[in-house]
Amino acid sequence: MSEETATARHQDGALLEPVHPNKQTLDLLRSRRSAKFAELRGPGPSPEQLMTLLAIASRAPDHGKLAPWRFLVIEGAARAKFGDLLAKTWVENEPASSPPERLALERGRFANAPVIVGVVSRTTPGIKIPVWEQELSSGAVCTILLVAANAMGFSGSWITEWYGYDAKIFASLGLKANERIAGFVGLGTVPQVTERVRPKLDQIVSYWNG
Repeated sequence: MSEETATARHQDGALLEPVHPNKQTLDLLRSRRSAKFAELRGPGPSPEQLMTLLAIASRAPDHGKLAPWRFLVIEGAARAKFGDLLAKTWVENEPASSPPERLALERGRFANAPVIVGVVSRTTPGIKIPVWEQELSSGAVCTILLVAANAMGFSGSWITEWYGYDAKIFASLGLKANERIAGFVGLGTVPQVTERVRPKLDQIVSYWNG
């Protein structure tokens, strides 16, 4: 299929193919596992692959068609600049707890992952779509981005950390009053990840019968 044909298929109002069973997708979802952010290395997605991933992530459920999120990409030299910003802000916030090793940790936060996508939640209060549903949509974007990255052959990790809640960091990133960080999603490669304990269904599933 040509790129032009694929674009036409996904224009607003275009008819999509009906849903059908897809064993490969189910197998992927059964084995999906986040990597550790600090272990992410290259290669990461190319610019073209990244745009594909973000287009897929933007198909998240979105009540009211608000697109209550946007993407902030941090890659290349910007990763070290962000690390410097983290170290500077940490010293401002915690002057009594800023030994050299702590500042080195902050500077190296984004040093290894080739691409980091900040998913910014941008809510619109005072409309019929509850703010909570708008925020949930941002979480869905992060999840779909991780799944799509795995399907493309990359590893991913979704984190927030202290800087995902810091007003000074928000200001430095250009976030507006109605915006906050839903997560930083690192994309790259990890040779191997191990399974972790999963909840038992009989502990989390119940049925309501009226």
